[in-house]
Amino acid sequence: MSEYKKSDTDGASGWVKAALALVALLASLGTSIANIALPALAKAFAAPLTEVQAVVVAYLAALTVFVIAAGRLGDRFGLKRMLLAGIVIFAAASLSCALAANLWFLIVARFLQGVGAAFLMTLAMALMREVVGEARLGRAMGLLGTVSALGTALGPSLGGVLLPVTGWRGIFAVQVPLALLALLLALMLLPETGRKPAAKGRSLFSMLERQLMPGLAVNFLVAAVMMTTLVVGPFFLGLALGLQPAMVGLVMTVGPVISILGGVPAGRLVDLAGSGRVLGVGLALLCLGTFLLAWLPESAGVAGYVAAIAVLTPGYQLFQAANNTQVLADVASERRGTVSGLLSLSRNAGLVAGASGMGALFAFGVGRNDIALASAAAISSGTRLTFLVATAMMVLSLAAFGVGLSRGRSGRSSKAS
Repeated sequence: MSEYKKSDTDGASGWVKAALALVALLASLGTSIANIALPALAKAFAAPLTEVQAVVVAYLAALTVFVIAAGRLGDRFGLKRMLLAGIVIFAAASLSCALAANLWFLIVARFLQGVGAAFLMTLAMALMREVVGEARLGRAMGLLGTVSALGTALGPSLGGVLLPVTGWRGIFAVQVPLALLALLLALMLLPETGRKPAAKGRSLFSMLERQLMPGLAVNFLVAAVMMTTLVVGPFFLGLALGLQPAMVGLVMTVGPVISILGGVPAGRLVDLAGSGRVLGVGLALLCLGTFLLAWLPESAGVAGYVAAIAVLTPGYQLFQAANNTQVLADVASERRGTVSGLLSLSRNAGLVAGASGMGALFAFGVGRNDIALASAAAISSGTRLTFLVATAMMVLSLAAFGVGLSRGRSGRSSKAS
């Protein structure tokens, strides 16, 4: 097999990172671009919203289920080869979505698009670890975090521009040329990683060793908390503070904008200060941000909500860059695809848990099933309860980080003696 030599001074390295960034952007764009078209789809197919929502759920389900398979196939048959296969699946599925004649064909095509996205999301991270030197790994992970946030934030905006002009088919058709561009760049620029022999006697569960489990568990909790802000935020801003929908949307963009601006600087800080220190700072900011969300918006209104998000979101970007770097730093090359898949799985599972479990907790705190009819005081009460529980989750994560840090120090001390 051909071995790619990492070099931060390599003239092509910037193009390689750009190609992988575009791949990651495609996966996150597919996650959010269809949401804004749900009313149009319901009208076009004369279907109830409960059926049309499957267009979004099918993508997320496939993305969550197939990340591990994508990682293991990448380890077995080569990261580049499987990434190219994933881009082809994504492009073909996007075209199928644009040409769908009925709702169920569209749902199946979206599921296949999610399968392709699982390869894109997982193998872009694994290949980034493969091609970037140790000194710049944090920056590379920060770049992936930035483009992921950009894709998620860009989806509704791009969909909103295309929908009146092209109809709902345009929001899927626009992903086809982007995928073909990513395919061309990947073919031209990405290194061949070659086939790798399967590690003998190593099952998936044997890879969930003590060194990986803390990072994966905390990744799950942090993702759940971040999804909670997206679920609870619109209800609080609209029903408790009485903001109009346009203003709610504007306030809700604060977090994604901070994520876009903060990803690469967070990665640079990881390279300069080390992943362990930055991870601790990120978790501390997440603890403070969730605590502020529990109390500050009720007393300070929109300004309090924005201030809390301005603390929470940088904490998330610092955590994400540091945790991804730390988990992948010492992983053997033949396992990087699978470990990247595990990171993606823990994050996606956390997003699902945040949307369902924390959403249910919010409804419980409000005290009624029909939240739209709840009083402002009830909405505030539910918000406070939800984010206090989120604070407890982040305190638990910080404690787990401290325990892991102390064990690592004791282990190094015993080796030294």
